[in-house]
Parts: sequence; structure tokens; C-alpha cells
Amino acid sequence: MAAPRIYVNFPGTAREALGFYAEIFGGKLSLYTYKEFGRTDGPPDAIAHGQLEGIVAVAGSDTPQGGKSVKFEGIMLSLLGTAAPATLHEWFDKLAVDGTVLDPLSPKPWGASDGQVVDRHGLHWLIGYEPESQVPR
Repeated sequence: MAAPRIYVNFPGTAREALGFYAEIFGGKLSLYTYKEFGRTDGPPDAIAHGQLEGIVAVAGSDTPQGGKSVKFEGIMLSLLGTAAPATLHEWFDKLAVDGTVLDPLSPKPWGASDGQVVDRHGLHWLIGYEPESQVPR
């Protein structure tokens, strides 16, 4: 069964944002312009559809003229336990560049390590992992 995937309408920054996520998470990035899709409701080089396929999958486009772009409230993209702790720390640090760290990725009183960051494109991430002794093998 396929899992839900986030699809973000970016305010004219889809190429930059999806490229940013590809640099951080790796994977295969595909971008298609308004011109390629035959759309006339925005600049020809705007992104009509883009997707990153890999361990972290994100899709999105540039908001068409008069459309609404990304604005999250009360939602986080969870990457809890999706990679080794060192990788999760690396992702957190890269997402934090020109973003806002809401809670540093660090050990918490309940034993796990986690943190929250809003990246430069407005996406709110929750990243963390269980202590090594509690990770299933």
C-alpha cells in the first residue's frame, strides 16, 4: 500500500526547494515546467510538478497565479527513526541552515533524542531516534 506523500505548493521557489531537499536527502529529483505541461497560468519556466523519490519523498510545484502557497500550522514532517543517528543529525543541521531551530536535536528526559526545525522553505520537521539499546535489530 502506498503511503501519503506531502505535496507542497511553493511561492515560486519549487526548483530551489526541491533541489535543497535532494541535496540533503539524496534520491532522484524530477522537475517539469509549466511549458512542458502546456500550462499558461504562470511563467513558462515555473515548476508545474516536481518530485523527489528516495528515503524521503517530497513533491511540489510553483503556485499558479492567484493560488495559495505553503503555510503550515500544527503539522510536522516526522523523520523519527528513518536513518542512523549520525545521518539524522546531518539532515537536521542541513535543514537548519537559514531556517529556525525550534528545539535542538538532543537527548530528551524520556530517553529518546529528537528535535524540531523549520527549514528555509517553511517546512516543519521532527527528527529523532531511540537510544542505541532500544533500536530494533
